[in-house]
Amino acid sequence: MPAAEAMATSRIKDIASLQAGRDNQLIGYGLVVGLQGTGDALRSSPFTEQSLRAMLQNLGISTQGGESRSRNIAAVLVTATLPPFASPGSRIDVTIGSLGDASSLRGGTLVMTSLSGADGQIYAVAQGSVVVSGFSAQGAAASVNQGVTTAGRVPNGAIIERDLPAKFKDGVNLVLQLRNPDFSTAIAMQQVINKYASERFGGRIAEARDSQSVLIEKPKMADLTQLMAEIENLVVQTDVPARVVINERTGTIVIGQDVRIAPVAVSYGTLTVQVTENPEVVQPAPFSRGQTAVEDNTTIKAVADGGTVAMLEGSSLRQLVTGLNSIGVKPDGVISILQSIKTAGALQAELVLQ
Repeated sequence: MPAAEAMATSRIKDIASLQAGRDNQLIGYGLVVGLQGTGDALRSSPFTEQSLRAMLQNLGISTQGGESRSRNIAAVLVTATLPPFASPGSRIDVTIGSLGDASSLRGGTLVMTSLSGADGQIYAVAQGSVVVSGFSAQGAAASVNQGVTTAGRVPNGAIIERDLPAKFKDGVNLVLQLRNPDFSTAIAMQQVINKYASERFGGRIAEARDSQSVLIEKPKMADLTQLMAEIENLVVQTDVPARVVINERTGTIVIGQDVRIAPVAVSYGTLTVQVTENPEVVQPAPFSRGQTAVEDNTTIKAVADGGTVAMLEGSSLRQLVTGLNSIGVKPDGVISILQSIKTAGALQAELVLQ
C-alpha cells in the first residue's frame, strides 16, 4: 500500500484546537447537607463545624453557646471546568469530593458555593443535588462496597456569573494547536489552509511555527468567526510516529499502522513442572509382626509448551500481527516478545509501557 494511501485523513477541528479557546479550571470550598448520618464527625473535623457556624450566622441564626453533634453535613472541595467563550447564565457540571471523614455523600445537597479561577475572581456559583455512583452497605459481620461514595457530581450545578476577560473577535490572528504534535501534520495543515485561502482571498494566511502550532493571519475583509468555521472543516492528511502501547495490567496491546520490525527469529515457550504426591499404604504380611506403613510415591512431569522458532518480519501491520499469531501465544506472551524485540533493536517504533 503506498504511503499516501496509508495516511489517515481528518478534519482540522478533530486534530487541533484554538489556542484562545482553552478551558479554565475553577475551584471552591462548600458544604453538603442532608446526609443520613454519613457526614463528618464535627469533633474530628473542626473546619466543618466552623463552616457550619459561619453559614448559619450569615443566615441570621445565632449559634453561640450551642454544640452541634450532627453528622448530616460534610465539607467538600468543588471543582469545575470553565469552557472557552462561556457566557453568563450558562450552566456547567461540577465535581465534589469529601475533605473530612464522611463515609458517604449519597442523598446530599450542595449548598451555594463560589467557584474561583487562578486569578482569584469568582466566575461561577454552584448548588444542587449530589449524584453519587458508588454505594456501600454493611451489617454486623459483612460489608459490600462498589465505587466511591465520598465523591460525586452535580450535573449543570454551576451557573456562570462572569465573562471571560478575552473575547474571540478581539484577536487579530488565530493559532491552532495540534493535539498530537507532528511536523508532517503541521506542514500538511499549512498547505491545506493556504490552498483554501488562495482560492478564497487570493493569498497565503497560514504558517507552521513548529510541530504543534500553526499561525493564521486574518484577512482584512474576513469575519473571524466565519473564517474559523470554514477552516476547521478542511480535511488534512495526518501522520503519527510509529508507536506500540502496552498495558501490562490489563494485557492490552495497541500497535500503530507504521510499526515495522527487522527480520528476527523468536522462540517462545514455557516449561511446566508438575509434582504429584500419591502416598500408598503398605500392609505387613499375614501373621507377621510387621506394622502398617505409608510409602511415598512421587510423580514428576515436565512439559514444555510452545518452543516454536518463528521468523518475524513486519513489512506491514498485518504481516506483523500474523507473524505474532503464528507462534500461538497469548497477549501476555506477545508483550514479552515485543519487549525482547525492542531490546534486540529490531522494533522500529517507540515502545510505550503503561
